[in-house]
Amino acid sequence: MADKETILFKSPEPGKDKTTEEILQTVYDALDQKGYNPIDQLVGYILSGDPSYITGHNNARNLIRRVERDDLVEELLRVYLKK
Repeated sequence: MADKETILFKSPEPGKDKTTEEILQTVYDALDQKGYNPIDQLVGYILSGDPSYITGHNNARNLIRRVERDDLVEELLRVYLKK
């Protein structure tokens, strides 16, 4: 008899392979499209950790939660200081 095993294929999670920079850009664009001030909203999220600062539009809220807030600050400083 042939060995019959069920193979489960896990579908990739959207945004899982995005870089921090790509996630920030996607979230910024989603906030802008919804008419929010993206900088103010991102600052509010980074300082408080409250995901309600980020819109659910284009999956932005779920994407931003995949990145630790300290990693967001690190990425922002790295880009700003060109390091």
